[in-house]
Amino acid sequence: MTRPSPFVIKSLREQVYEHLKGELRRGALDTGSFLDLNRLAAELGVSRTPLRDALIQLEAEEFVTISPRRGVAVRSLGHEDIRELYQMIGALEAGALLAAAPGIRPEDLAALRDLDARSLRAIGAGDLDTHWEANYAFHDFFLDRQGNGRVTRLVHLKKQQLTEWNRKFEHLHAAWEGNGVREHEEILRLLEAGDAPGAAAYLRDVHWGFKVQEAFVDQVYFEGRP
Repeated sequence: MTRPSPFVIKSLREQVYEHLKGELRRGALDTGSFLDLNRLAAELGVSRTPLRDALIQLEAEEFVTISPRRGVAVRSLGHEDIRELYQMIGALEAGALLAAAPGIRPEDLAALRDLDARSLRAIGAGDLDTHWEANYAFHDFFLDRQGNGRVTRLVHLKKQQLTEWNRKFEHLHAAWEGNGVREHEEILRLLEAGDAPGAAAYLRDVHWGFKVQEAFVDQVYFEGRP
């Protein structure tokens, strides 16, 4: 019997999708601008079909808007978009924490505190990659334990929408990130005290509370805009 190849050959649609996501991530596609589909297809050396399919996926993920008469526009984030994303992520992560809480052991809390300590060291050193890795691992602990893969994928997608539209996230915002780690520690304190509902509410209403975080949001997303 022939053994399956260890290499996964991606479809043209997947390759085009990943290319466009990379272009969005590095700011090569201006928000609010309309895409020249003929130029894109020629540059990528593909037909309009895989390009169209990739754009349909990007529209489903809310990175672009497809208008039958006007074409395909790169979406931008406004205050209301960010507020809604925070509300959605906060609700989903709070639910994940509550679902995971009965199985959390003292050694789990110690491991989560180690992640926070790693984040703080990385923030002090200006190491963005290490900080984000530890930060995501902290949140993914609860998402991975709650047992619903669709919820995890949706939260990851919504976080991508918050960061991949904004090239300012290529830099470390020490005050905001340090504040976030201190909020993590409060969540752990509440869990250690046996108050899972309080920890979930704090995660939803403070850590992902748009009104609480709005000053940082304004500084990072909108500073310098007319």
